[in-house]
Amino acid sequence: MKTAIVIGAGFGGLALAIRLQSAGVQTTIVESRDKPGGRGYFWERDGFTFDAGPTVITDPDCLRELWALTGRDMAEDVTLDPVLPFYRLNWPDGTNFDYTNDDTLMRSEIEKLHPGDWAGYLKFLDYSAGVFKEGYEKLGHVAFLDFGSMIKAAPALAKYQAWRSVYSIVSSFVKSEKLREALSFHTLLVGGNPMTTSAIYALIHKLERDGGVWFARGGTNRLVAALVTQFKRLGGVLRLDDPVTSIETLGDRATGVTCASGWSAQADAVAANSDIMHTYRDLLATSRSAKRKTGSLERKKYSPSLFVVHFGIKGTWPGIPHHMILFGPRYKGLLEDIYDHGVLSEDFSLYLHHPTVTDPSLAPEGYSTFYALAPVPHLGKFPVDWDEIGPILEKRILDEIGRRLIPDIHERIVTKFSYAPKDFAEDLNAHLGSAFSLEPVLTQSAYFRVHNRDDHIPNLYFVGAGTHPGAGIPGVVGSAKATARLMLEGEK
Repeated sequence: MKTAIVIGAGFGGLALAIRLQSAGVQTTIVESRDKPGGRGYFWERDGFTFDAGPTVITDPDCLRELWALTGRDMAEDVTLDPVLPFYRLNWPDGTNFDYTNDDTLMRSEIEKLHPGDWAGYLKFLDYSAGVFKEGYEKLGHVAFLDFGSMIKAAPALAKYQAWRSVYSIVSSFVKSEKLREALSFHTLLVGGNPMTTSAIYALIHKLERDGGVWFARGGTNRLVAALVTQFKRLGGVLRLDDPVTSIETLGDRATGVTCASGWSAQADAVAANSDIMHTYRDLLATSRSAKRKTGSLERKKYSPSLFVVHFGIKGTWPGIPHHMILFGPRYKGLLEDIYDHGVLSEDFSLYLHHPTVTDPSLAPEGYSTFYALAPVPHLGKFPVDWDEIGPILEKRILDEIGRRLIPDIHERIVTKFSYAPKDFAEDLNAHLGSAFSLEPVLTQSAYFRVHNRDDHIPNLYFVGAGTHPGAGIPGVVGSAKATARLMLEGEK
């Protein structure tokens, strides 16, 4: 393989392209939007910088590895600053819980919730370390192309009761309901329902505990820019603002791509960082095998969407940490409304991102940048007019932040805008407006996810949230490692 085309400049696409280019494969990334980043897009408005997300960076070593491939240091191109606490969790009754990897602080926080839960928490950490070793270190960067590979992994999955949910496993270790929520909400950051997502995802705690939680100075967009810099210095080509309209095939081979502008190119291999349904349904519309795949993908479960309110306000808020989770009055019931019933509830839980407490440069002096994110049903479950509902939900979200954190928030706002499920669908071609692609349940994980290499077109590959291992920066960067290995080994 001498040439490759990667469709989409998200984290997965950029990581894959760097791996290919560093191995001597002339690689071109073709991106539909005017900026790289995919879900790591950003906006600059009225002097404020707003990251679209993701904003929680874990396992920085998986990123540093992309520079180390050619003997460079990621710190040349971007600075990662530690975030402490990792998260502050807040409940409607005013309870706060600061989550960190400092045992002294954690013990104090846990004993405030339930004095007897510290011992259970330590047992949970042992469990998390075990699933981290089996699920992340051993399997997170390995492609599952056949059922036999799943069978080999089964004993380890069975040992850790992978059929149970994260919430169920957490509940077996600790008694405090608030602590159960604190130790299970992480799956929401990769699109999973804590009540149904496999307990294997408890590995996130080990990932954070060992690697910390970080933020890219200047915003997540600077990490994207750093990846682009590394890719280009290796000789890679990035083509922006030109959506791919079709993946060209001849027989059982992908031959190249054609774009909306009319530009086309051939390559020895094509890799899609684009939405999996969009890729199979739209970009491979003439392929019979793709049509069959489209049918099976339509029957799968997709992660929820998000409603995000970005706002810049007058004043600085040193008392509001970088990451907050504002729980609503319900946990399980709200999750059922979002994942099962497709109901936009009166109540909601929020992830509040406050980057200027770490990096004031993201707002004018004396001002602050925020975003508030609420998980909501995807368009397949809740097909409504978001132009009508969006402003109503935006006000309710800002009202709640005002009630719990910033009393005069409406008077302080100098700029704001929202990003709704329809925007995910239109801007990212995300099927049903899903924010995280396939829902990460056990029956849609590893072999049961979209394979890193297509089963019928052997030089067509996949990278990103829809393939193994899944969403989140470590997940999509891990998928790039697995996919690159397949591409560089050839079509064995």
